[in-house]
Amino acid sequence: MIGFLRGQFAAKTPARVIMDVNGVGYEVNISLHTYSAIANLEGGQLFTYLHITENAQSLFGFADISEKELFLHLISVSGVGASTARMMLSGMHPDEIVKAIVQGNTKQLEGIKGIGKKSAERLIVELRDKLAKVTESTILPGFTAGTVNTDAINALISLGIGKAMAEQGVKKATAVLPLSATVEDIIKHALKNL
Repeated sequence: MIGFLRGQFAAKTPARVIMDVNGVGYEVNISLHTYSAIANLEGGQLFTYLHITENAQSLFGFADISEKELFLHLISVSGVGASTARMMLSGMHPDEIVKAIVQGNTKQLEGIKGIGKKSAERLIVELRDKLAKVTESTILPGFTAGTVNTDAINALISLGIGKAMAEQGVKKATAVLPLSATVEDIIKHALKNL
């Protein structure tokens, strides 16, 4: 499987990009969300998913890993194919999709081309609990997503430390370390004092 591509964007449209990776051009299907992230860039990295069917092999690219993970959740639902999942990611911001599914907002999901009432209900039934758990583990109370503290907690959790201990370790570290402390500084301090 191809996990990511890094290279120059030889050609871009809102639906596809051709990436030149050491002289090989990869045609990658993208969402509007990814297109807006790379529109002004000459090169960069896309996280990828290789979708293989009886008739075709398609490469899908994502500006960030969270969009790729959401795509994988979406295509795991019966009746939602790769093209429909890409359409969803083009029609709504990934955070809005997660919020609509977790809150059971069928009307908002039905507003996306290709998603009817039954598909919206199936998405909610099959993904609500999974996405609620993902949201809880990545956005912790008292922290905002993408902060140094959240990144440190998530790193500690991925190292096998319990969520409560990770939070406690990061709180202790941030109380002692300067405001300019990096994620690495916080993690090292937390690991020493757990």
